[in-house]
Amino acid sequence: MQALRFHAFGAFDKLQVETIPDPRPGAGEVVVRVRAASVNPSDAKNILGRMEGTTLPRTPGRDFAGVVVDGPSSMIGAEVWGTGGDIGFTRDGTHAELVLLPLGGVRPKPKTLSFEEAAAAGVNFVTAWIGLMEVAGLRPRETVLTTGAAGGVGSAVAQIAKWKGGRTIGVDRKPMSAELQKEYGIDRSLVADPNDGYKSMVDGALQFSEGKGVDVAYDCVGGPLFEPCLRTLGQLGRQVTITSVGDRRVSFDLLDFYHRRLRLLGMDSRAYDTEASAAVLEHLTPGFESGALKAIPVAKRFRLHEAREAFTQVNDGAIRGKAVFTFPSTPQ
Repeated sequence: MQALRFHAFGAFDKLQVETIPDPRPGAGEVVVRVRAASVNPSDAKNILGRMEGTTLPRTPGRDFAGVVVDGPSSMIGAEVWGTGGDIGFTRDGTHAELVLLPLGGVRPKPKTLSFEEAAAAGVNFVTAWIGLMEVAGLRPRETVLTTGAAGGVGSAVAQIAKWKGGRTIGVDRKPMSAELQKEYGIDRSLVADPNDGYKSMVDGALQFSEGKGVDVAYDCVGGPLFEPCLRTLGQLGRQVTITSVGDRRVSFDLLDFYHRRLRLLGMDSRAYDTEASAAVLEHLTPGFESGALKAIPVAKRFRLHEAREAFTQVNDGAIRGKAVFTFPSTPQ
């Protein structure tokens, strides 16, 4: 089979398309013919050597959708999807024609999603679900503020919050169109403006919550937005953090923090392997099949031989939407 490989960390010119043996499943395993696999920023950081725990040589790629071609006879021909914090890091990933996975690491693909759409959902929606539902424990009628609302995880957070009966505030660098707000289930759109010290963002969130503050702030940006997010929280508010853009160190008013009895919650999707992630996808499937959840739009499609270009554009933030590798339905 053809697979994207890297044998050392560094620039994207380390990537090579290689011919390697087809994987053979053992007991409790399946082989999936990949039809689409998204390219995530974490995939790019992995190749650059900025992710921990990766063993080499390795095929990158976390998300996939495809068809089972080897394994238990009852699974052959099944259309499946999956993702995982181990795929592409400690086990070979999805930027290949075939991928070997544990049987518990795949789930039936939602019928309403194409292969490309399903491949574009994985990391973003799994990260959003775990942080919002499992870590923050969102309850119906609570108000959720998410930063990076036009991005992959942020838009998934807003959609899941709306699906589960929440009220939603989306924060981004630029104003969001009415169409995009409706698509992502955002009740109030705010702009994160560094020129006013993010005051308009905080004031807008407090106004929307009638002065009470939001229940959950899901911060997909970190860095300069960490403290402004804290200021939007009401009593007993919870803040989920998944990254930090720019400065890794932040500061905040500790007295104010404990007077409002706030909680800071860190979440790393890398801690959820393919089987744990598959369980989350099972929770998400009814949302996609009912139309309550919509996959992030696929903005650009690549073939494996265009990998260097694909990773460069994703790493530079040049693609608004998802980038995916696409594969034919039969071997070439």
